[in-house]
Amino acid sequence: MKLYPAIDLKDGNCVRLLQGDYNEVTVYGNSPAEMAKKWERLGGDYLHIVDLDGAKEGKGINEQAVRDIVAEVKIPIELGGGIRSLEDIKCQLDRGVDRVILGSAAIKNKALVKEAIETFGPDKIVVGVDAKGGKVAIEGWLEVTDTTALGFCKELEAMGVKTVIYTDIAKDGMMQGPNVEETAKLVEATHLDIIASGGVSSIEDLEKLEAIHVHGAIIGKALYIGAIDLEEAVRRFK
Repeated sequence: MKLYPAIDLKDGNCVRLLQGDYNEVTVYGNSPAEMAKKWERLGGDYLHIVDLDGAKEGKGINEQAVRDIVAEVKIPIELGGGIRSLEDIKCQLDRGVDRVILGSAAIKNKALVKEAIETFGPDKIVVGVDAKGGKVAIEGWLEVTDTTALGFCKELEAMGVKTVIYTDIAKDGMMQGPNVEETAKLVEATHLDIIASGGVSSIEDLEKLEAIHVHGAIIGKALYIGAIDLEEAVRRFK
């Protein structure tokens, strides 16, 4: 199981939101590049970066911070937030980002997902499926749709998507454990590589996710408050 340390960008800072609420922000540092180097040094093998301002505005906002991170670390980076077109995808891949995450764009414009996979290949495109009560949420989690997470994942698989990041919004930032049950449904019902996100608060949570055979787990707040020691986690799950 791969471990993905998370860096969320807002106003050029490293932050965490509570349940995706832009009014519930905790700032954990003003140098994303330094934070990225720290997670790399402690054994992180893939960085998960989200431009929160970009997710809300529909265009890349924290571009300088992304450039700085790419310049400072050697481990691969996946980036989401505000990526809405083939041009946006190409721009980020050319910049040195390893793969891009399509979120709201994926559910609003399924043709984009298909085109992106045909153009850049399935290894370069990840789809973020964010759910609340089993339904997909979009626009920085501000709008909940009628589409079920499982139904959407099956559609994505049929389109050629290989990797999905599944986030349960109700769990995100709450330090109450991930939604193992819902995540397991996606693992069992599809052949997708499922990366679990939201609520990971302990080594025990990671063990539960490993037991349901997720491809990877994103760790956010738990790293920033010291609830999970990344070096220990890397030793345990390598």
